[in-house]
Amino acid sequence: MIKNVDFKMPGGRSGVLLIHGLTGTPTEMRFIAKGLNRNGFTVHAMQLAGHCGSEEDLLKTGWHDWYRSVCEAADKLRAEVDHMFVAGLSMGALLALKLAADRPDEVDGLGLYGTTFIYDGWTIPFIGKLSFLLPLVTSLGIGRHRKFHECFPYGIKDERIRQRIAGAMLSGASDEAGLPGNPWPSLAEFYRLSFRVRRQLADVRTPCLVVHAKDDDVASLKNVRYVVRGVSGPIETVLLENSYHMITVDQERDVVIDRTTRFFSHIANTRFVHMPERAPALVAID
Repeated sequence: MIKNVDFKMPGGRSGVLLIHGLTGTPTEMRFIAKGLNRNGFTVHAMQLAGHCGSEEDLLKTGWHDWYRSVCEAADKLRAEVDHMFVAGLSMGALLALKLAADRPDEVDGLGLYGTTFIYDGWTIPFIGKLSFLLPLVTSLGIGRHRKFHECFPYGIKDERIRQRIAGAMLSGASDEAGLPGNPWPSLAEFYRLSFRVRRQLADVRTPCLVVHAKDDDVASLKNVRYVVRGVSGPIETVLLENSYHMITVDQERDVVIDRTTRFFSHIANTRFVHMPERAPALVAID
């Protein structure tokens, strides 16, 4: 049974939509949400379709469903704020990029955390690095009941945080810590999304803050290069020295909060606000 664990934090007229990763949960964005909210942002940590329930719940959905839930959440937040920013972790970063490519006039800035186009980090076994072939494999009816299990250090360098999150995940608390493995069909859907977003990168003209751990155990810095070389908009890159993949909960999460706050605030303070049709088309912010 899927539990609804998304959450909202009211704040100012600049809003941030936070998107978790594949098999993840809005909880992995809670530290970032609280930090941004303390700095004046309205925040919505959304929940992707099919997530925070059982593996069977996830398998009933695909990337189109995940993206549809992002669009629906963006529509609601955009109606409440003057500026909308979107930040995502891992696969959530891909969904944020796609939203910016499809809706350039609605997204004012992106926060791309541990962006993952391919699973190629140092904990990924050789067979896992071939997972990009899963769209073909699963289309042949192979691997419906197979999955790649999460492995130590579970994307987290901070031992205390790792023990708490890994313990919850392995105990079956998917609403708190996500699923302990990635089903092959869901990974195939992830790669279908990845291929689509890579083809759309040139359409992303939205300013991007790219934050990635140098020692990311799940997604190497090759994923950063995809973004830097692909998007058309301005980019600010931050490489973290003391974190693994889950940078929103790991040891440098305060750095993520600080750099995101400064990046989004600068855009909000220098960009025009789109007003309703009865008002002048553009009104500058003081």
